Formats: sequence, C-alpha cells, structure tokens
Amino acid sequence: MAETGFEKLSEEGERIATGIVNGAYRVHQALGPELLESVYKRCVRHELEKAGFEVLWEQPIPIRYDGIEFDEGFKLDLWVNRLVVVEAKSVVEMNPVFRARIMSHRRLMNLRLGFLINFNVPLIKDGIKRMIL
Repeated sequence: MAETGFEKLSEEGERIATGIVNGAYRVHQALGPELLESVYKRCVRHELEKAGFEVLWEQPIPIRYDGIEFDEGFKLDLWVNRLVVVEAKSVVEMNPVFRARIMSHRRLMNLRLGFLINFNVPLIKDGIKRMIL
C-alpha cells in the first residue's frame, strides 16, 4: 500500500508490521478459517511474543475530551510494542464498523498503523488490511 503524502513509517513500525503479517500467516496456516476470534488473537499473540515483541491484549482505551477521561469499555485486541494495533475478526463478511473501530482506536491512542485481520477466509492474504495515517 502506497504511503504517498504521508511521512514514511519508521523502521520499527515496519518491523512490527512484518511480524504481525508473518504471525497471522503462521496461525492461519496451522488452524485454517472458521474458529472463534479469541483463538486467533491468542495464537497471534503467542507468535508475536515468540518473535520478541511486547504484546498487550484487551488493553482499555480511554477517551480524553475537555479535560475529562471517559471509560467507555473500548479495548484493543492486540497492541504490539505500543506502536501498532491489531483488530482480529473471524467473520463471513466484513462490516464497515470494523474498519471504523480500528481507525478510532488508532486516533484515540495516537498511533499511525493498525491492522484489521479477518481469519475466516480461505487465503489469509485476502483477510489482512493494513491501515496507516
């Protein structure tokens, strides 16, 4: 995906992105489609930790507005090295709200890169969406 008009992603960001894609491929190759999202999240987390990344999961996302912090129950699926967010899905059809959700997460956390990964596809490359600000 071209990053025209935007500052290039850091080497660390690209390293994390590569690790996420590789981890998703390994998990999908081993497990295939049609399992619960929680299974994929846990396995991708394991692959990333095995590769040396710090992975926080189900991390709460605060909303800060007008000097107040609101806790609305938003949570990141996976937060890798505190730089990249991953939203994992296992659905037949992607809903636009999934994309909006990860975009909101990135903005609220002031992060440039996020991945929306749907594991319920025959080829995982068709389920990986990289989103950058």
